[in-house]
Amino acid sequence: MGWKLTSGEERIMAEINVTPLTDVMLVLLVIFMVTTPLIMMESLKIKLPRAETAAGEPGRAVTVTVTGEGSVFVGDEAVPMDRLEERLAEALSGRSGRGVLLRADRSSRHGVVVEVLDKARKAGASRLSIATEPGEVDVSR
Repeated sequence: MGWKLTSGEERIMAEINVTPLTDVMLVLLVIFMVTTPLIMMESLKIKLPRAETAAGEPGRAVTVTVTGEGSVFVGDEAVPMDRLEERLAEALSGRSGRGVLLRADRSSRHGVVVEVLDKARKAGASRLSIATEPGEVDVSR
């Protein structure tokens, strides 16, 4: 593709069609928007306790994670303990099931877990579930 200048010489003009690039960028944006929440759930590395009667997670429950260090997350957002009840009330307000799934690391302190359960009940949770891993229970501890 070239065009002539008035002096008679031909000059090559380089053009890049950005329409296909825009399409690719939009597809990548959608892919990242869909997969980021899934990656964030897996980024909180916790060791769940084992239970022989472990069942599947409820699909519409608000997920609260307690790490071994005592940090609390609602979904993938870190929440200080003094704002947990308020944040859970916000998260539960738009849901029909009003359930809370607690994912607590096995090394987390019992007092923190009980406090989270208490705040979830005060925030209006009607169902409380504790996430576990399927397997045999280790009673040697």
